[in-house]
Amino acid sequence: MARQRVPEGPPAVPAVQKLRIRYAKRGRLRFSSTRDFQRALERAVRRAGVPMAYSAGFHPHPKISYANAAPTGTASEAEYVEIGVVERLDPEGLRVALDSALPEGYAVLHVAEAGAGALADSLEGSLWRIDLPGLGAEEVQAHLERFLGMEEVLVTRTFKKGPRTFDVREAVLDATVRDGVADVDPEASPGGEAAPGEVAGNTQRAAARPASGPPCAILHMVVRHTTPAVRPDDILTALHTATALTPPSPPRVTRLAQGPLLDAPARVADPLATDQEAVGASSVPRDTRAGLA
Repeated sequence: MARQRVPEGPPAVPAVQKLRIRYAKRGRLRFSSTRDFQRALERAVRRAGVPMAYSAGFHPHPKISYANAAPTGTASEAEYVEIGVVERLDPEGLRVALDSALPEGYAVLHVAEAGAGALADSLEGSLWRIDLPGLGAEEVQAHLERFLGMEEVLVTRTFKKGPRTFDVREAVLDATVRDGVADVDPEASPGGEAAPGEVAGNTQRAAARPASGPPCAILHMVVRHTTPAVRPDDILTALHTATALTPPSPPRVTRLAQGPLLDAPARVADPLATDQEAVGASSVPRDTRAGLA
């Protein structure tokens, strides 16, 4: 009987602390993939001298867990990752160090010690913002009301195992539309509402939106995370097929928040808070007339 191979050297040091990180991807880096960010983060923890915990075996890897990344091509103010370290760290000190080590366009917004349960299990829904340049709020509102009045809207998307048809309408828990102004700076990322407890990163937010410019309807939606995941482009496809909504310019999509879902009205709580009800939540703006602050 062959002897089982054992890796040479000392055994892996166990993690003594788990930290959850909220980060943003903005500007041109909205086109970066999850794998692109993984490579950037692994380089950043080395540059910052973070005492990472590693897996055991012949090919140790840093203990990093990624959860529910936004689709490539969308900006986000609410991406999450969890890391394990072999020395206890100050969360704010880690936030500053990683924010400085990551490329411009990635911003570390908040770091907190991991609580009970898996991070992925707490990410139940997302608040999305979809900018529709060239369309007014009243026009989009008519399409949105038709969509919300339907019991089912089917969309077909191609997966690795082939095409699959699924219901988009069931996942949309709440939605409103309001007037805004289209971004004229291609590098600008749509400004978002900070989730409770957010700490601003060193990377500066995009320039303020101009006071005047082309019309732009701004659509906010609270979307439940389902299997398969209902993505913003699925919702836009559903609006086109079910209500004939056809944006004249490519939409700009930003995830403003993701976390536990709260009811009445539907909103998204902060997954890094110890008590989501106490700190509040991000919800769909109710005033359809005002622009986004």
